[in-house]
Amino acid sequence: MTEERGITPRLGEFLRARRALVRPEDHGMPSGTRRTPGLRREEVALLAGVSTDYYIRLEQGRDKHPSQQVVEALAEALLLEDEAAAYLRDLASPGTSRRSRRARRREYASPGLVGLLATWPNTPALVYGRYMDLLAANPLGEALFCWLGEETNLLRAIFLKPEARTFYRDWATIGEGCIAALRAANRDPDDPRLVELVGELSLKSPDFARLWARHEVRAKTAATKHFDHPVVGELSLRFENLSISGAPFQHLVVYHAEPGSPEDHALALLGSYTATREQPGRV
Repeated sequence: MTEERGITPRLGEFLRARRALVRPEDHGMPSGTRRTPGLRREEVALLAGVSTDYYIRLEQGRDKHPSQQVVEALAEALLLEDEAAAYLRDLASPGTSRRSRRARRREYASPGLVGLLATWPNTPALVYGRYMDLLAANPLGEALFCWLGEETNLLRAIFLKPEARTFYRDWATIGEGCIAALRAANRDPDDPRLVELVGELSLKSPDFARLWARHEVRAKTAATKHFDHPVVGELSLRFENLSISGAPFQHLVVYHAEPGSPEDHALALLGSYTATREQPGRV
């Protein structure tokens, strides 16, 4: 019963947060005048094919066992993408988190992967784990993210280091995306390491607490990031985010620039600058 009491309130929190993110017009409904953003409870109930009273009980945690059919209907009503729908299924299944939970060992990047990164002298690359811990970086990757200093957790760096808001020209988008990816990689809300990390950041960063409360769930994909680097200035780099086979929830991130572009020249300059300085590797 303890496990169910832990899961059920989080289910209600998730439903409330996601309901607020869906616009009535997304379902062809008139928006009208609303005191709060998003759908009303009765609208979600109508879209999911359940009674309003039953849906209210779900949000309030008074119903503990929604059926799979109801969960799928709610996912459709709330316009959840694949990762968010999977997260909802886990929240709605008492015991799932307990069965899947096990002691987490410290994550490491494999020696072979670390060696591979070292063969890319002109391409910034790094590996991060399920809690956004930086597990490995090649020399150009370390030079690109030199502002991290001794910090090895990307979320702590983004939300607690002032330099992050200068380095990332699109800081708000970066922060939101990292939080959504953290949820996507960690479906057990009672995981001790996750609880510790989220608790620390929620206390120290109002921005993190606000974004975490949105309950966004979304894996990282390829995109372009815009930087203001302390050495080479402004540059925009495309990145690929690749899952690593055999290492669940570890990701290889590779940044690249168009050949001959200003960004390409900036990376070459950064590489030359790095080569003239002694920098101990951090893996």
